[in-house]
Amino acid sequence: MSQDIARRIVLAAHPRGLPTAQDFRLEEVPMPAPDEGQVLLSTLYLSLDPYMRNLMDKVGPVYAEAVGLGAPMVGGTVGRVVASRHPGFQAGELVLGNAGWQSHALSDGSDLVRLGDVEQPSLALGGLGMPGFTAYVGLLDIGRPRPGDTVVVAAASGAVGSVVGQLAKLKGARAIGIASGADKCRQVVEELGFDACLDRREPDLAARLAAVCPDGIDVYFENVGGEVFDAVLPLLNIGARMPVCGVIAHYNDEAPPAGPDRLPGAMAAILQKRIRVQGFVILDHYADRYDAFRREMGQWVAEGRIKLREDVVEGLEAAPEAFIGLLQGRNHGKLVVRVAAD
Repeated sequence: MSQDIARRIVLAAHPRGLPTAQDFRLEEVPMPAPDEGQVLLSTLYLSLDPYMRNLMDKVGPVYAEAVGLGAPMVGGTVGRVVASRHPGFQAGELVLGNAGWQSHALSDGSDLVRLGDVEQPSLALGGLGMPGFTAYVGLLDIGRPRPGDTVVVAAASGAVGSVVGQLAKLKGARAIGIASGADKCRQVVEELGFDACLDRREPDLAARLAAVCPDGIDVYFENVGGEVFDAVLPLLNIGARMPVCGVIAHYNDEAPPAGPDRLPGAMAAILQKRIRVQGFVILDHYADRYDAFRREMGQWVAEGRIKLREDVVEGLEAAPEAFIGLLQGRNHGKLVVRVAAD
């Protein structure tokens, strides 16, 4: 590829249900040049995360704008400063930013965080970045597990869920995971130290969950919804806590789920069992909690008390198919795209 050309993946169409390859388009554009006060970034790693699906609709969620047709897909990135006209940054610096699905991007520096010399910079997009921070705030600040509590998390092998379970164990709680497939469940128990993990694809999830939670559930970290929520709800104890950071099972819904209206039963359970349900958007917590997270999580990872697993795909052009797979649960660990060699 010419050094005068940059590549980017833009939103070509609003998806109907699960995105398809036709909803994205790979473009080549002239290499941007920084104006005064700007830097030019070369993307090394791109983060792929479930929230991006919401931004592909015509109207995005209340906490973020939708991606416009023809605009680059958004996303967190690790990159190198390759040219700088900004007094605070020099060429060669490694930074965490938000360049999106692009090989190169401009920044005014306001969204950049220096990473310094790090052995594995992509971890700043996973367990040491936004997904790990989501697990940290959701579980510790809202879920508040106590020694002996039972904590349940779905998508347990994913970027957020895998950290939730390990944090629960650090706090003396039992960690029960739910994941897609026997291989993921085995990894969650054998590598990450969960007490048990259930394959959601096997029949009778509700009965199997009840069997491994004989004393009920004290904390349910909600990031999936759907049949997992249905199985969890009857097992929640009085005073249970439910941090809600996502409902990935419904991101591709084109219509309300079939069947009876389950909302009245859910509301009755919340009332009768005094369940605390709190949604949270991690963007709200950077100002007052991020420094503590970076300090504590960095120490736990360095000590081997938290293990981080990555699923790395090669090349920007692989991002659409990898993202579609993420929404279907095909990834093992934090999904990142290696856009360029460093």
